[in-house]
Amino acid sequence: MGKRYADVIVDISHEQVDRPFQYEIPQRMQETLDFGMCVEIPFGNGNKIRKGYVVGLSDKCNWDPAKMKAIHRIVVDSAAAQDRQIKLAAWIKKNYGATMIQAIKTVIPARKSVKKVEHKKLILKATREEALDALGQAQRKHQVAKARLLKELLNEGELPYEWVTGKLMVSAATVSGLEKAGIVRKEIITSYRNPVKRMESEEADKKLSDEQTEIVREVTRDYDTGNRGTYLIHGITGSGKTEVYIRLIEEIVARGKQAIVLIPEIALTYQTLLRFYRHFGDRVSVLNSSLSAGEKYDQCERAKHGEIDVIIGPRSALFTPFPHLGLIIIDEEHEASYKSESAPKYHARETAIYLAEITGASVVLGSATPSLEAFYRAKQGQYRLFSMTKRLTGGALPQIYTVDLREELKSGNRTIFSRKLQELLADRLAKGQQSMLFINRRGLAGFVSCRACGYVAKCPHCDVSLSEHRGGRLLCHYCGYEMPSLKNCPECGSKYISGFRAGTQQIEDKLKELYPQMRVLRMDADTTKTKDSYEEILTAFRNGEADVLVGTQMIVKGHDFPNVTLVGVLAEDLSLSVGDYRAGERTFQLITQAAGRAGRGSLPGEVVVQTYQPEHYAIVHAGQQDYLSFYEEEIMYRKMMQYPPAAHMLAVQLFGRNEMETLQTGKLLAERVKGMSCPEESLRSRLQVIGPSPAGIGKIEDIYRFVFYVKHKEYEQLVQVKDMLEEHLHEGNYSRVSVQFDFDPVNGL
Repeated sequence: MGKRYADVIVDISHEQVDRPFQYEIPQRMQETLDFGMCVEIPFGNGNKIRKGYVVGLSDKCNWDPAKMKAIHRIVVDSAAAQDRQIKLAAWIKKNYGATMIQAIKTVIPARKSVKKVEHKKLILKATREEALDALGQAQRKHQVAKARLLKELLNEGELPYEWVTGKLMVSAATVSGLEKAGIVRKEIITSYRNPVKRMESEEADKKLSDEQTEIVREVTRDYDTGNRGTYLIHGITGSGKTEVYIRLIEEIVARGKQAIVLIPEIALTYQTLLRFYRHFGDRVSVLNSSLSAGEKYDQCERAKHGEIDVIIGPRSALFTPFPHLGLIIIDEEHEASYKSESAPKYHARETAIYLAEITGASVVLGSATPSLEAFYRAKQGQYRLFSMTKRLTGGALPQIYTVDLREELKSGNRTIFSRKLQELLADRLAKGQQSMLFINRRGLAGFVSCRACGYVAKCPHCDVSLSEHRGGRLLCHYCGYEMPSLKNCPECGSKYISGFRAGTQQIEDKLKELYPQMRVLRMDADTTKTKDSYEEILTAFRNGEADVLVGTQMIVKGHDFPNVTLVGVLAEDLSLSVGDYRAGERTFQLITQAAGRAGRGSLPGEVVVQTYQPEHYAIVHAGQQDYLSFYEEEIMYRKMMQYPPAAHMLAVQLFGRNEMETLQTGKLLAERVKGMSCPEESLRSRLQVIGPSPAGIGKIEDIYRFVFYVKHKEYEQLVQVKDMLEEHLHEGNYSRVSVQFDFDPVNGL
C-alpha cells in the first residue's frame, strides 16, 4: 500500500487556527484512521506531542517528504465533548458545503486573547497579637496609611484589594511591605464573566393546562424509555408554549442533563431570559452577539464545567459545549434567522436534530406558524406533532379586519393609516390601552423614484435602491454608501421625485402629527444599535411609558404585553411581489405572529391588516388565522413546482469582480451538473438545473453575483453534486470566482 497523508488541526480552540498541518499516516494506521479522529502528533521544533484532529485525507504529499512527520497514535479515550464537536463540524461540512476550517470555527468557540476577571483581597495572616504589635509600631512612626489598614484588618479579617487602594488610600508599596513582613497575604480569585444581571427571585410554578400537561408527560416518558425523537408543538399565540419548555427543562435538569433554548432574534433574549431566570436562577445564562468576546468564551467555559444547566440564545448557542446535553428547544422554529447567511450555510433545525442523535438528546420545535418543512415532516411521521389550541388567558384570538388600501385611496384617504386603524388608535388612546404598529422596513422610505420618468435612485456599488433617511440623506443598507437627497430627477430634471414614504421613522412622525398627546416608541435596526437598547425599549413599553410601539419584524415575535389590544400591520403584503417561492409563507407567518401580540391579557384584541392584495390566499388565511388551510394550499403549490419541502434544492452562488467571467463560470459548472444525469433516467428522477442567472441583488460592493439552482427529491443527490463541484473547483483554475453552496435556501438570493 502506498503512502497516505492526513491533514491535522492542532489546538482547535485557538482563534489563530487557520490551517491544517500535513502528517504521514503510518502503515499500521492506514486501515483505521478516519476523518474527524483525535490523534497525537509531534509538533514544532521540539516535536512536542500534542493532540489534533484529522480534517482531511490524501494520497498527495504537499510538503518535502524528507521533512514529513508521522502521526504518533490514534487517541481512543479523548474528551467526548471535543470529539462530538469535531464530528458535528464534519457533518456540517459534508451536508452544507464549506472548508473544514470554516465548519470548525462555526462549531467551536475560539479562545480569544481576553483577560480573566480577577478579584483580589487582603487577608490578615499574622496572629492578632502580632498585628497589634505592628499597628503600635506604625502609629509610633506616624505611618498613617499602614496604621489605617491594620486597624481595618483587625476589625474585618479580610478586605477587597480595590477598597484598600481606593477608599483607604493605601499604596501598593505599603501593602507589599506588609506582605513581606508576613502580616498580610494577597489572594487572587479568578471568576467567569456573567452577562445575566440579577433579576427577580423565583416565582411559583403555574398550573399547566391539559394540553400542556400532555406534552410534558409524553416527551418525558419518551426520554425515559430511550425513545428520543423530534417533536413539533403547533400552538396558537398565547397558548403557553414557553411554560411547556420550562417544565420540560426542569424534568431534564432533574435527570442530571443540560438544555439549549434557541430563540430567533436578539430582541427576544431579555424577556425570555427573565422567565427562565425566575425558575433556574444563576443556573441559566445567555449567548448572543451583544456579548463581548470574553463573556462569550466564559459562558462556554461555565457550560463545560457544569456551572450552568440552561443556555439561551440565537442559532450559535446550539454549539454550547455541554458535556451532558439532554434537550434542545427551538422556539419560533419557522424563523429565517435559523439559517446561516455565511458559509457554512447550515440550518439550526437540521443541525440540532443531528446533534441530538449523537448525544442522545431530544429536540422540541415550537411555533404558532410552523415552517412548511417542519409541518410536512410531522405529517410524514418524522416528527411527533402536538397541538395547542387554547389561549391561557381563556380569551379568544383577536378579531382581524382586512382593509383594502386601493379602496382607501379611491375614497380620498392618502395617509399611511386606514380609517379603521385611525378609529381604533384613537379608541385605545382614550381607554389607556396600548397599540403596536408593524411595518417590514426601516428608514423614511423604501426607495426614491421620479413620478415623471420612473427613475429610481440606486447605489452605484450595489444593485439596490437607496433609502431616504432623516437629515436629507440617501443611504444604502448593504454597503453604507451615502449621498444627499435629490431635489430634481437626474434623468429628466423633474421636481416630482420623492420617496415611497412607509418607513418606521415616517410612521412615528405621522402618529405624533395626528395624535399630539400620543407617546410613541420606535424599535428597528436604527434605534437598537447599543448593547442594552432592546431591553430599554421593551421595558419602557412594558411599564406603560408609551401608548404605541412602532417597529419592524423584531416587535412581532414572541413578546407578551398584556395591555396591548390593537395591532396594525401596515404594508407587509409588499413582500408578496418579491421573487421568492417562500413569499406567501413568510407573509402568512408575519401577519399571524403580529396579530398574536394583541389581546394576550384579559382584554380582547383587534388587528388591522392593511393590504393592496386582500384576495391573496396568504392574506385570506392569515385573516381567518387558519394555518391548516394555508398549509394545504401552499404545499400543493410546492409539490407542483418541486420546491422544498416536497423536493430539495441546492443554490450554487457565484461571486466575482468580472461580470462575464463570473457568468461563464456559472454556465460551465451548470453543464457539469447536467452531465451527472443519465439519459435513461425518468424526468422526475433527474437532476433539474435552472440558470445561471443574476442573483436577486445582482451586485453588492462592485461584486457581481450569479446563481443557478439544482433540484432533486433526495437530499443526498444534491450532496453528491456539491462534492463533485468542490472537487472540480479544487482541481481547476477558478481563483477569481468565489463559489458558495446553499441547501434549501430560506432567503431570496
